[in-house]
Order: sequence, then structure tokens, then C-alpha cells
Amino acid sequence: MLYTAFLFGLISSFHCIGMCGPIAMMLPVDRDNQAKKVSQILTYHIGRLTAYASIGLVFGLVGRGLYLAGMQQKLSIFIGVAMILVILIPEKVFARYNFSKPVFVLISKVKSTLGKQFKNKSYQSLFTIGLLNGFLPCGMVYVALFGAIAMQNESLGVLYMLLFGLGTVPMMSSVVYFQSFLTVPVRNKIQKAIPYVAVAVGIAFILRGLGLGIPYVSPSDMSLFVQATPNCH
Repeated sequence: MLYTAFLFGLISSFHCIGMCGPIAMMLPVDRDNQAKKVSQILTYHIGRLTAYASIGLVFGLVGRGLYLAGMQQKLSIFIGVAMILVILIPEKVFARYNFSKPVFVLISKVKSTLGKQFKNKSYQSLFTIGLLNGFLPCGMVYVALFGAIAMQNESLGVLYMLLFGLGTVPMMSSVVYFQSFLTVPVRNKIQKAIPYVAVAVGIAFILRGLGLGIPYVSPSDMSLFVQATPNCH
């Protein structure tokens, strides 16, 4: 299931262009020194990946707790259904409920700190920009977190979010280099594919939970991280 993380990150990065693209375009990088520019952009991405890995660890631990409670198959089905619902339910429905209200103050501080970092061209600032960028609310990241929970293991939760983040790197890097090519019509056409990919990933998790005995897709044995029969010699 880890392959779905990179695939989803790659496709959802077109959504990220609209949300985080302006941040990437405003990065305080050296426009004249290409070698330094590359290292600066990589530093920004390392910051984002660090943020994704951190939340992947937290949600991976949540998934492990549910796994140990014997809910692995039901969890996988629930995660798949949740992924599909998040994509299919219109955003205006979610807009009726301010889910971010409890953490609104924290998000405001993150945005304020993020703005200050653009005044400094140091590598530390670029890393901080990426780190804070990774913690900003994003619907695609929320969907990826469902996948991290379904991994039912903290290490795989981290890996899932890292692969998701790596999937976004090519497009988020191209924003800095090829701004003129990523026109609104082009982005709109590609964004139309995002719901289909998200639904496909959701279906994959549902099949995994059903345990239909299909190798690599829907294995009958869901004990993926603990031996079903312990070796006691």
C-alpha cells in the first residue's frame, strides 16, 4: 500500500500548486547562482518532509493502537470509505463547520512566523519555511494521513507520509523554475484527475480490509506486522 502514498502525492501536488505554490514562488532563493538555488530548494523540501514525517509518526502510532485493539481490517475499510467521502462531499458542506477553530490561534502563529522567515535568505529560514508549510492545513494531507493511520505502524506511518511528500517534490520544485508553463488551464485539467486517484486509493484500502485473498491487493491474512503464530522454542 506504500506505493499509493507516492502516487497520491504526485497527483495531489497539482492541488498543492494552488495552495502552497505562492509560498514556493516567494522562496528567498538565490536567482543568480543555480547550484545554490538547487540546494536552497532542497532545504525547503527537507523542511516539508520533516513536517510530514512528524505527523506521520503521530498518526502511525494511532493506527498501531487501533491495530493492537484488533481493528485492523475494519480500520482499513473505514479509512478507504473516509478517503472517498472527503473527496466526494462538496467543500461547501465542510465549510459549514469550522473544524480548525480549536487550533485557529496556533495556525495564525504558524502563518505569522512563516511570513517573517521570507525576510531571511539563510538555509535555516528555508528549512523553517518548509517545516511550517508542511504543518499548514491541507485537504490532500488529511487524506494522506488516513493512509498513515491504516499502516498500523509508526515506522510505516512515517514512511507513508515521506513518500507522499516526495511525490509532491517534482511539481513543487517546477513551480520555482517553470512558473510560466503552469498556467491556470493546465492546472485545472490535471486537478480534475485528483478525485479519481483519491477514490482509487480509497478503494485499494477497502479491498485490503475485506481480505478477499487476492495477493498484494486484498490478502486474506491482515496480520501484517505481527506473526500470526509466534515462534516459541
